[in-house]
Amino acid sequence: MLDKTAKDRIIKKYKTHEGDTGSPEVQIAILSHEIEQLTGHLKTHKKDFSSRRGLLKKVGQRRRLMVYLQREDNTRFEELAKKLKLKAATYVIPTAPAE
Repeated sequence: MLDKTAKDRIIKKYKTHEGDTGSPEVQIAILSHEIEQLTGHLKTHKKDFSSRRGLLKKVGQRRRLMVYLQREDNTRFEELAKKLKLKAATYVIPTAPAE
């Protein structure tokens, strides 16, 4: 879990406008840092299955937000993926089968 100062630094870095705390960019950045922390924790505590479940939930939430951002504004999506050093190719918008 991020402390308040770390979360404020992340919000300040990724906000899109003044007073922004809930844009997809901010949410994805916060989730990414929480995922990094949980990954480090799980490297030392291999049998902590409740934390592993929390990690998987955070990864899924970040993935859904990335797909949403890619669908809404692809340039913002690509900029954020570069800033966070995420593999942008893995977030491909699912398409409906052709009829």
